[in-house]
Amino acid sequence: MTTPRTGRAPLTLHPDRLFPADPTTRDITRKIYQQIVDLPIISPHGHVPVEWLADDIPFTDPTSLLLTPDHYTNRMLHGAGGVELSELGVPVGSEMTPEQSRNAFRKLCENWKYFRGTPVRYWFEQEFYDLFDVRVRPSADTADEIYDQIAAKLATPEYRPRALYQRFNIGAIATTDDPCSDLSGHAKLLADPTWDSKVAPTFRPDAYLEPGRSNWNELTNNLGEVTGVNVDTYAGNLEAMRTRRQYFKEHGAVSSDHSHADAGCERLSDREAEALYAKARQGTIEQADADRLRRHMINDQAKLATEDGLVMTLHPGVYRNHDTQAFERYGADVGGDVPYAIEFTKALQPILDSYGNVDGFQLVVFTMDETVYSRELAPMAGYYRCLFVGAPWWFIDEADAIMRYRRSVTGYAGFYKTSGFIDDTRAFCSIPARHDLARRIDSAFLGGLVAEHRLDMDEAVETAIDIVTTQPRKVFKL
Repeated sequence: MTTPRTGRAPLTLHPDRLFPADPTTRDITRKIYQQIVDLPIISPHGHVPVEWLADDIPFTDPTSLLLTPDHYTNRMLHGAGGVELSELGVPVGSEMTPEQSRNAFRKLCENWKYFRGTPVRYWFEQEFYDLFDVRVRPSADTADEIYDQIAAKLATPEYRPRALYQRFNIGAIATTDDPCSDLSGHAKLLADPTWDSKVAPTFRPDAYLEPGRSNWNELTNNLGEVTGVNVDTYAGNLEAMRTRRQYFKEHGAVSSDHSHADAGCERLSDREAEALYAKARQGTIEQADADRLRRHMINDQAKLATEDGLVMTLHPGVYRNHDTQAFERYGADVGGDVPYAIEFTKALQPILDSYGNVDGFQLVVFTMDETVYSRELAPMAGYYRCLFVGAPWWFIDEADAIMRYRRSVTGYAGFYKTSGFIDDTRAFCSIPARHDLARRIDSAFLGGLVAEHRLDMDEAVETAIDIVTTQPRKVFKL
């Protein structure tokens, strides 16, 4: 008998993975899943660099493609395996020698047992098996073999970004972009007659809406330079934001994305907003006032959305860069973010009260705080026609949490006030596996409703198809 760390245990994918153990429900689930397994992937929120597709840049090695960008994986290797993040190529873009790349991949395989029961293991197994034809389980003994097999495939034209994009059957994907980005990669794709898929930029102004940040004035100055608008007043700042949002829309954007400490969006009077903005520009604003101004600015982002039609996505409730030393050494987005409890009912009332029934305004809210889905978000989405409950994300986009999400949300909001799956990934090759996991769990949930005679089979199949294709296209105006 082989162990996960020695020998050559086979790597297999069971066709019924994640399906219910009950044979009756499992058979129904299979039938539903078969109707959606091959449908195009709609990925309306993610972080894959547009340059990969615009320039069709070849991937250089297995580590920089599969491991380094995936902070889900890095955080577990760091926490359970005791691996230093620098050993994994973090931060993204740092130079690694071939031997460093190979050693990082060995760390993944040597510590394979720490991924048992996690979505990370599910994603990697499907990537290895389906995409790279790997048939041995990762371990210390098989690490180099797997690395060499993947590296050989990455050297072929079939594994360049555009070829993989087609192979993954992606119907649409979104990137995440700084408000001052020139979006040259998106412009290049839009002008390319050989490119026929939707790659949408996403307007992400978080840092520009945080007057308490140490670099906020620098960012604001840059906003003024890029737009040619005087940003010394709040009215000028708002006009600059309007200008950049329009620029993004002209380059294919369909949404803006916002993540802050809370979901607050209370408005200030125009006079008070200008006064606090002046303090922020002078660098004398107190944090409590900076938060009040930020909430007002978020409200104005919603107001701008009623004008330009960009879908507004909001996902607060994350303690960013919890490990200060890691943040100082490696920067943001390396796995050190932690969820915390958040309130939405009172916080969102100013936006929903002002714009909740305005034609064309659409707000997608998702969070890592599971407790609010049935208590707050689903009941509000069940009433406000603008509001959609976003899919489980990050810490709760694993199988059991997705099932809990469906059970929490469906009774209060139904299926058609949810967003469709949001993969939120920087790990390009994991996109099909992440969507497959969600499709299997949604099929299992629907299969349970059929088995309990709460839905007819034709309704379950139609709903499954809508969750995968119709809903994300509708919610994100694709």
